[in-house]
Amino acid sequence: MTPLINLHLAAEQKSADVTDWSGRIGWIVGLLLLVVLVYWLMREGWKWRGTLQGDLPELPTAPDAPGTARLEMSGRYHGSTTAGQWLDRIVAHGLGTRSKAEVTLTDAGVDVVRPGASDFFIPAAQLREARLDKGIAGKVLTEGGMLILTWQHGDKLIDSGFRSGRAAEHASWVEAVNALSHPAGSPAGTTTASSTAADRTTHHPITTEGTAR
Repeated sequence: MTPLINLHLAAEQKSADVTDWSGRIGWIVGLLLLVVLVYWLMREGWKWRGTLQGDLPELPTAPDAPGTARLEMSGRYHGSTTAGQWLDRIVAHGLGTRSKAEVTLTDAGVDVVRPGASDFFIPAAQLREARLDKGIAGKVLTEGGMLILTWQHGDKLIDSGFRSGRAAEHASWVEAVNALSHPAGSPAGTTTASSTAADRTTHHPITTEGTAR
């Protein structure tokens, strides 16, 4: 009798397995549909944000003769936001696309070359300041792990975040960019867009909840 009982139990188990697979397939299909929906909503939100930022001028391109490189950096570009507003991501003209980046500082400005994404150039006259921070637009690192360049483009003040493959290079970039944007001999005590940006960012540390309040 024992072999017959075992055979009967095996048949019931096989039937149960078939029923379980049907339920699992339903869950998998439902999960895939949910993922597609979330992706579509994110994509539409990205396009909507780009439309709202349609008044942002085209990005400058590097001059034919930018001059001798002061500094060079290989790393990643992590995105741009409105200056001082950690979560207000800028996506127009490809600025929202994270990518690898080759960054070069010359007397003419900062040249950002991005394989697979749009290159852009920050003229020296539009640089406002450089600082170390720990995050931008959803990317959080250790304190001082990200180099932030603040620059003027049209009527908008922008923070762009970079991380070198060798983070120790960040300090020299801060010093060099600030020396270029604040040349020696500039009138002391003059209030400029750079000091305004510094006021907005230096006194409002970044947190995982956004700009601290």
